Amino acid sequence: MRVKQQKLAAPTWQPPGLRGRVAIVAGASRGAGRGIALALGDTGATVYVTGRTTRRGRRPPDGIGGTIDDTAAEVTRRGGRGIAVRVDHAVESEVEDLYQRVRREQGRLDIVANAVWGGSGFLHEPHWQKRPFWELRSAGWQETMMAGAYAAYLNTIHAARLMAPRRRGLIVHVTELVLEKYDRGGPPFWMLWMLGHRVINRLVDATRADLAKRKITTIALAPGWMRTERVMKHTSAKEKKSARFAKSESTEYAGRAVAMLAADPRVPARTGKLLYVGDLARHYGFRDNDGRAVPNFYKELKLI
Repeated sequence: MRVKQQKLAAPTWQPPGLRGRVAIVAGASRGAGRGIALALGDTGATVYVTGRTTRRGRRPPDGIGGTIDDTAAEVTRRGGRGIAVRVDHAVESEVEDLYQRVRREQGRLDIVANAVWGGSGFLHEPHWQKRPFWELRSAGWQETMMAGAYAAYLNTIHAARLMAPRRRGLIVHVTELVLEKYDRGGPPFWMLWMLGHRVINRLVDATRADLAKRKITTIALAPGWMRTERVMKHTSAKEKKSARFAKSESTEYAGRAVAMLAADPRVPARTGKLLYVGDLARHYGFRDNDGRAVPNFYKELKLI
């Protein structure tokens, strides 16, 4: 009897070889940070997986899953070296301790991917859009500005201190495109959400000149609609079947973009720019982990 051979699916990407490179991924318990850490694990890199949520620690207020320990273990399983370090990236002493530890243990730092964003849990709290802003449990500043823009600034400062003497390095900040026409109206928390991303984008532009003098590349990276743990938890079954949801992407799609940027010797020419994951996927030829070539989310919605 002749057995019909099953056709193997084409690989969704060919991970670049980054063994020997050292990375810090900030905010890697879940979301984009986890996706970036896992993609870097595919490349063989050493990845310091950092964030606030640990297996033995407290869960976020909305009870969402994901820990730095789980992410680090998966990085190692994929061929990299995952090192979990509990860090609150809004506390400068903890951030400084992290970078000093990397200096002691590795003597180098090649990649920093900042995906810290405290606002996601707040955004998915019930009734946050239906209640007056003064009745909410938080004003939102801590989540969006301290555990967002300020954390990005701290990571940039301390990354530069390690990278500048070696005159090389890549700093990537996960962000969003903020359009003026969509940055109006809505509750105050939405204003802070937009302001936080606007500050991150401005930070990349403002620091590029000094960093470029030391051969350090800084980039703002905009994924599309990511299927994060919170998105999957709070999206209805009906919405998951919609044409709009079909345009969503995994968090590893952004991770693959970071890995390809880190391996590209021509990446310094992109410093200071806002780049889109969908565009980078087309440029570098990688696909999402379900085999789709997800296009630029903002262009698909005709926002740009």
